[in-house]
Amino acid sequence: MIVIHKRLVIAFWLANINMAFTNHNGPRPSRAQCMSKLNAAGDALYVIGGKWRLRIIIALSEGHKRFNDLQRAISGISARVLSNELKELEINGFVIRKVYTDFPVSIEYELTPYSDTLSPVIESLINWGEMHRQRIMHMEKPEEEAAIVLEEIL
Repeated sequence: MIVIHKRLVIAFWLANINMAFTNHNGPRPSRAQCMSKLNAAGDALYVIGGKWRLRIIIALSEGHKRFNDLQRAISGISARVLSNELKELEINGFVIRKVYTDFPVSIEYELTPYSDTLSPVIESLINWGEMHRQRIMHMEKPEEEAAIVLEEIL
């Protein structure tokens, strides 16, 4: 996620100095259009960003429904963090919390139909992550290439 945040900072900087940040030769977007896209990207990162949220959504899609099942499926997440992330996902409409009042009381979490809208995003992130990992693993000197890319951007 750090790479995405850095890209947003660079894109925001470019928008503030009135430069187009596009990959095509079409007309330059207006400042309002740039700001609108940056706000939309910021909103998306707020909702699905962080270390755990997409992992929780993926674990729920694989069938883990109870809190302890989720915690076991997502290695390294603490109970407190999982609880907070599930609350955030519920607030944003991706997860439903179901309480069954039988004895003993049980709580299950389910993905909402709205969470299906993340499927193309998750697939794209997975594809990009695999490509990036291969690129980094085969790169001899990442510092030099990063400096070249940064020079091209600036």
